[in-house]
Amino acid sequence: MTLHHVVVGVDGSLVSVRALDRAAEEAVRRGATLRVTYAVPDRDEAGPILASAASRVRERHPAVPVETRAVEDGAVRALARESADAVLTVVGTRGLGELAGRVCGAVSSRLAAQARSPLMVVRGERPYDDHRDVLLGPATGTDTEAARYALKEAESRGVRLCVLPARAEEAVAGFARAWTREQHPGVEAGSRTARTAPAQALLDATRDASVVVIGSRRPGGRHSGHLSPVAHTLLHHSHCPVVLVPMG
Repeated sequence: MTLHHVVVGVDGSLVSVRALDRAAEEAVRRGATLRVTYAVPDRDEAGPILASAASRVRERHPAVPVETRAVEDGAVRALARESADAVLTVVGTRGLGELAGRVCGAVSSRLAAQARSPLMVVRGERPYDDHRDVLLGPATGTDTEAARYALKEAESRGVRLCVLPARAEEAVAGFARAWTREQHPGVEAGSRTARTAPAQALLDATRDASVVVIGSRRPGGRHSGHLSPVAHTLLHHSHCPVVLVPMG
């Protein structure tokens, strides 16, 4: 089955508007449909919010097909379910790790651990910028899904892929560079030397990245439902959007 839509969770808050704008840009870049989802106790509540969101997208990106969906469920369950057949699911947060709004408040480790396809958490205060590097966060040597996703992101943006090596994570850096040479010769891959503690070095690197990509345990797996300390750090403090890619 071809995944050809981007899902975004909205709730009428300014935070979710930022997520909506970013999701629309991601849909444009992928040539995908944008599915705007609002999880509410009563569907009658959703009409004005969904209509406003669709109008905003159509005004800014008239060529992007837009679907709206009201779901009578909790935001985490609804968005986790919607993510199953999406190429990307997008949600928002606001500064310094504070979670806001009905949907954005549900962007916790529960949603990040339950998403069945890549989940983008829109962080950072600077305007959308697709021309900065893609950053691949520390992972294990078997985390090929995140490396592949990061490579494709760098290729579609026409930017460098940067890897921040840290002890055993050097294996991923080597894999990413080799995979680039063989299958993505147009992508320049490099690494950054960490001169501070690994967590701080990663956060510093997010200041100059368009997005940071990291692996997360796939729902139903042995370690599902739990995020790594690195993932928690990025979700609360990254200076750019974070994409969590489910892995085996």
